[in-house]
Amino acid sequence: MLPSLIVIDNFLKDPFAARVKALGLNYDPALKKGNYPGTLSTRPLEIQGLEALISKQIGTAVQPAPGTSHGFCRLTLKQDKGRTGVHIDPCFYSGILYLSLPEHCRGGTDFYRHRRTGLESVPKLPTEWVKHGYSDPNALIEDVVNKDTFRSSAWERVQRVPMRFNRLILFDPWLFHDAGPGFGTDPDTGRLVSLMFFDRIRASGEI
Repeated sequence: MLPSLIVIDNFLKDPFAARVKALGLNYDPALKKGNYPGTLSTRPLEIQGLEALISKQIGTAVQPAPGTSHGFCRLTLKQDKGRTGVHIDPCFYSGILYLSLPEHCRGGTDFYRHRRTGLESVPKLPTEWVKHGYSDPNALIEDVVNKDTFRSSAWERVQRVPMRFNRLILFDPWLFHDAGPGFGTDPDTGRLVSLMFFDRIRASGEI
């Protein structure tokens, strides 16, 4: 079983070079698609050998999840607001690499418990769906995540992984989570992260 959360400090050998490349990507608000706060880069940040590094770390072969923003960077300033709050990521495993400088880092990534159901993630077993009154995971997601995403009173924060320059966090994407608030007034001082969404590479003949 994969660990629900892994924190890796000093992930990149040259994080300053990666930050310069990330800041050099195009962040055009007019091209924004999605409910997230801030703006997404129009192309990904290339990190050589990333999938191999993550596969070795978690002991399972992974690849970029199709149809996601894998590798893209997100820049979120203090005034930026989104249209979703607590959420899940529909993929096999998620990652966030923090690229804000140490003197600017604020908040981090927060994980939550849903007060009404007591759940901290979408259960993976059908018996757990039924136990909580749901016939399938989509019904649970609709009633818990989509319904209560912005209702702060519906959630209890159980953990915050603080933002730290060149820290990578890897986590179970079905955990209820949300980004810390944006900060800064410009790209140099804002919340800068690289997003990662992985799919599992299945062995030949594996279902």
